[in-house]
Amino acid sequence: MLSTRQLNEIEQLQKEVEAYDVLELKLNWEMLRSRDSKQLDFFHYESNKLIAFIGLYSFGSTVEVTGMVKPTERRKGHFTKLFEEAMTSVQQIGYKKVLLNTPARAKAAQDFLKNQGALYKFSEHQMQWEPQPLTASTGFILRQAESTDLKMRIRLDVEAFDISLEDATAMESRLNGEQDTEMLMIDVNNETIGKIRIQRRDSQAWIYGFSILPEYQGRGIGRKVLQHTVKQQSEAGYSIHLDVETKNAHALRLYEAIGFVVKHAQDYYVYQK
Repeated sequence: MLSTRQLNEIEQLQKEVEAYDVLELKLNWEMLRSRDSKQLDFFHYESNKLIAFIGLYSFGSTVEVTGMVKPTERRKGHFTKLFEEAMTSVQQIGYKKVLLNTPARAKAAQDFLKNQGALYKFSEHQMQWEPQPLTASTGFILRQAESTDLKMRIRLDVEAFDISLEDATAMESRLNGEQDTEMLMIDVNNETIGKIRIQRRDSQAWIYGFSILPEYQGRGIGRKVLQHTVKQQSEAGYSIHLDVETKNAHALRLYEAIGFVVKHAQDYYVYQK
């Protein structure tokens, strides 16, 4: 588990890097705050100051990797050293797939990943809702997820996001009891047909894992649930954010239709060694 000091150091370095490079890093803070005993975080210090950081984020057999270096300390080999340590840990833990994440506009980071032999896989938009009037939505029930919903949550990940059963099981099991997070199930006519997860931090509400069973898609249910959720979170004083793969054209159109706009983009590369 990371100490309060380490978390504060990561946060300060993130703010410095984002301000200097004018971008947004994806550090998966909900996972940083709930680390287990595995070696998933790598730090490099100079004169007791955090200079470089790499975090590993486990999703079953897949691991995502994100890192950063203090702007004034770049091109000195710090990140390369940390990356080698991180990849050694990846091999020891036994992950089957490694995804390296970088902001789309971070050319130096992209060049580094390509030099490591990583291949571009996909991109993800980070979207934010621009306030506009939303009508009240009906025809569904949102309820708190229960332990008996775990099987359905896993099924939704597999069918809606094409995630492997192994990874979906690991991910949904990890999400149980996560702080500042609300896991909701979507019921229609007494049948559970979807889920949506809301994580609140500071003044932001992030929507994750929003999914509807394929046989219930195309009926307008997803749009109604999304409008209801956005309206509720906005009225509670939160700005609303979400991530979506750029190749998911249907989801992009849905989000844009109710007022979401793209703010940042993240690129993912597959690494094999």
